[in-house]
Amino acid sequence: MTIEQQLKQALLDRHEAHLYRQRKVLLSAQNSRVQVNAQHYLNFASNDYLGLANHPDVITAFTEAAARYGVGSGASHMVIGHHEQHHLLEQELAEFTGRERALLFANGYAANLACLNVLLGQGDLVAEDKLNHASLLDGGLSSGAKFRRYLHCDLNSLEKMLTPKANRKIVVTDGVFSMDGDLASLREISQICQQHNAWLMVDDAHGFGVLGATGAGLCEAENLSANDVPVLMGTLGKAFGTYGAFVAGSETLIETLIQFARPYIYSTALPPAVAAATRQSLKIIREGTGLRNHLAELIRVFREKMQKTNLELLTSHTAIQPIIIGNQETTLKVAQWLQEQGVLVGAIRPPTVPAGTARLRVTLTASHSLEDIDSLVNLLIDANERFVDSSAR
Repeated sequence: MTIEQQLKQALLDRHEAHLYRQRKVLLSAQNSRVQVNAQHYLNFASNDYLGLANHPDVITAFTEAAARYGVGSGASHMVIGHHEQHHLLEQELAEFTGRERALLFANGYAANLACLNVLLGQGDLVAEDKLNHASLLDGGLSSGAKFRRYLHCDLNSLEKMLTPKANRKIVVTDGVFSMDGDLASLREISQICQQHNAWLMVDDAHGFGVLGATGAGLCEAENLSANDVPVLMGTLGKAFGTYGAFVAGSETLIETLIQFARPYIYSTALPPAVAAATRQSLKIIREGTGLRNHLAELIRVFREKMQKTNLELLTSHTAIQPIIIGNQETTLKVAQWLQEQGVLVGAIRPPTVPAGTARLRVTLTASHSLEDIDSLVNLLIDANERFVDSSAR
């Protein structure tokens, strides 16, 4: 077979396994209600947890900065692309997270690869939760260190991984697991790390902006300092509603990344207007708890109503509410039927999640209403009777 034929066969195989992914073309702003092609939908598939992607103050900050500074940074941070807006945002993120410094990256994938490839090499050991995000796994695998995966949120499994001798040891975990919505036991993991002279790196992409008294994330919620979590990564394209990511930590860590992290050194900097918009998002998050409180109430009500159904809802008290269907073909059918009814929900299938655990990934945002929750739950009950119960008979 030619290369072209091999590629076509691989695509066909993915189609037949009900694993083929297709993009939706969004024609509206990101919000609780969106337009895809000519249709309008109630959107439960977005990570815009606080509804800031279309917040008028964030938009104003972006447009004013774009008019003043242009729409592109023009170069990498190390050449002439590091703008005052980037610098101010880094200082504000460092203060917000209680770290000495912070460093901006183009996205979370780049930030995770940068950290793990700079901090680890041959002779080192990295231990990662089995359900970590793909970027963390890829970073660990490509680092050259001895790579180990411990059972999901299993502290005994983790501790066994750390017993071999190594030059450096780093434990890596999501804060909020993106497909299950559950939380890592950061305090206990931190204590294990200290016992084994290991650093802890936390990817708080789905907790940053949402969890904690001021929205500073799971580390704040658990009252963990930079000594407890030396490497903190957060993203800006979820609860903050903009784009990019950052790593926060000690002066030494950040300077090390600036000097040695190839994804940072050789990437064009974010547009200054995006940094300005993110600074406005941070101001909104810091100045009030209303959005977080409303989201928490929506999560509570959704889980309460779902308990009255026979759908399998995972134990999550975050904005990520996964409903296990199991069979990937049935999962697709349910998601497609919901779309026909005017509701968008993510259909998550292997290899993103383990085989046999295909699911609907419902994400709640502060831009939803209680009426939206009622509409979703009623449709889920109907979909369960049409597809899930019938397939089990």
